[in-house]
Order: sequence, then structure tokens, then C-alpha cells
Amino acid sequence: MRAALFREHGGPEVVRIEEVETPEPGPGEVRIAVKATAMNHLDLWARRGIPGIALPHIGGADITGIVDRRGPGADHVPLGTRVVVDPSLDYETYTDPPQGPSLPRPSFRLIGEHAPGGFAEYAVVPADNLLELPDSVSFENAAAAALASVTAWRGLVSRGRVRAGERVLITGASGGVSTLAIQVARMAGAHVYAVTSGSTSRDRVRDLGAHVVYDRRETDFSREIWNDTGRSGVDLVFDSVGEAIWDQCLRSLRQGGRLVTYGATTGARGVTEIRRVFWKQLSILGTTMGDPAEFRTAMGLVFEGRLRPVIDRVMSLAEARGAHELLEAGEAFGKIVLRP
Repeated sequence: MRAALFREHGGPEVVRIEEVETPEPGPGEVRIAVKATAMNHLDLWARRGIPGIALPHIGGADITGIVDRRGPGADHVPLGTRVVVDPSLDYETYTDPPQGPSLPRPSFRLIGEHAPGGFAEYAVVPADNLLELPDSVSFENAAAAALASVTAWRGLVSRGRVRAGERVLITGASGGVSTLAIQVARMAGAHVYAVTSGSTSRDRVRDLGAHVVYDRRETDFSREIWNDTGRSGVDLVFDSVGEAIWDQCLRSLRQGGRLVTYGATTGARGVTEIRRVFWKQLSILGTTMGDPAEFRTAMGLVFEGRLRPVIDRVMSLAEARGAHELLEAGEAFGKIVLRP
């Protein structure tokens, strides 16, 4: 089969299309004839050199396709079923203390990072990770939503505890997760502020439902939020940008506000004014992905049309290197999807 892979870490130039052995499903697994797989920043980080990445590496966490072969113990999955794949592996949760938040155990892994992903003509995944795809939902839309929808849902609802009437700031608002997060926050009844770059992106973010949109290249959004909220601030910040705007995110919060972080696309070393945290009694919460129930809840909203993934463009698998270049340059609004 053909696959987009890399054999060494580096820039987009290390990504190549090669013929590799077609995988066979093992116990409890199925093989999928891949129809669409979406890009994520995870694919950039893996290519650059996340510790523990096995080489050669086939990325792609967001897989959709048709079941074409079953391993032992997976006979309950009909051949020919249209599916989208939950990208989380071993996402077992626990609560500590018993009434505390549901947290993933450290054994949590991810398809496309710790296991081969969908940037290929075929992929092998656990049968338990399949969700049947309605005929009304395209492979491309489901791929664009898989990782992004569960991340947005868990971050805002399960971890952020967003409530109706709250003010919510979403950064990196042109990204795949953020475009869905705007919709989740609106669905919860929140007043949505968003940060993006460029007039075109600003208009598109507003069209998605954000009430107020700031261009971070033109203004200090934390100062504008301070003014626009009557010198109060927002209740919740949902951030994936990290280092470049970390202090602005903290300054945007009201007394007792909470920051939910799920990414660090500009760097992982945000400078924190500690006195601001304790004086304003802020909460900083981490989140990533979601458990199987959260995945099915989020994708159910996609199937119903209540959440609509944004696709920047659909490209062929042969253009995988170009897809890496586009995502790395920040030139995509929403998701880039690859088809074999």
C-alpha cells in the first residue's frame, strides 16, 4: 500500500510517499480502507521529534473509511461498514478524590503518535474504537471532526465547566479545534470572544458565531477585553497557542476565572506572573483529547449537524508534504484533510 511517512525527524522535506506492507488486523482489530484523514499539529510535532516516536512513522489520528478485514474477535463488525475512528488508545479515566474531575491515566496513547495512523491506503485499529458513520455524513467531515470535536467538548464542558451567560475567550480561533470550540461555547449559551490573525480570518470566525473577534496582530486583545467587559474580564479562556500569548490569556481573566490549556503551538514555556494567579484566585486547567463517552457525545452532535467542522481544503495523500508546509505556515483556516 502507499503511505505518507518519515524515516527521520526534520522539516516537511522528510515526508515521503512510499510503498509499504499492507497491515493485517490482529485480535480485536479491524483493517480500514482509508477514505479520509485530517491533519493535526500533532503531526508536525511528531515529525519534528516527539520522544518515543518509532521510525519510520505513519501519522494521522483522524481516520475514516470502510471496514475491509477483521481479526479474531472482531467478527461483530460487519464488513463494508462506514466508520470514523476514536483516536484515543487506553483512555481509561479515574477520579481522585472520588468527587474530583475525571482524568486520563498515564497509559493513555494516541493513534498517529504511538501507533501507525491513517496517512495510508489502509490502517489497522481496535474494533472498540469504531463509530459507525451515518450515510448523511461525509468521510471528509467526519475526519475533520474526530480529534477536534472531542478535544473541544472535553476542554470546554468536562474540564472548563462552561455555563450559560459566561464570557468565554477562544484563542487560535482559525484552528480545527477552535472553530468547533466556538460552536460548543455558543451551544452552551456563552458570550464568545475570539482571537485570530488577519481580516479574512476575523470575518470567518465571526461567521462561525463568535460575538467579538480580535486580530492579535493589530491589538493587545487582553487590553481590549478589559475594556469590552467593563474592566472585569472573561470567565474562561480556552487556549492552544501557549507561549506567545500566555500572559495575555491570564490578564484576560476575571477574578476567579479559569484558563483551560490544550496546546502550545507557539512554544511550551509561558511566563506566569504568579501574583496575578493567587491575587485573582485563578484556576489553570490542562486537558487533552477525551474518553470514549465524550468522543461519542461530540461526534453525535456532528452527526446531528449541530457541530459543523470547518475544512480549509482537501488534498491527496501524494500532497502530504505540502499539507505539512501549509499547516506549519499557519495558512489553513480549519482542517486540512488528505484522501488516498
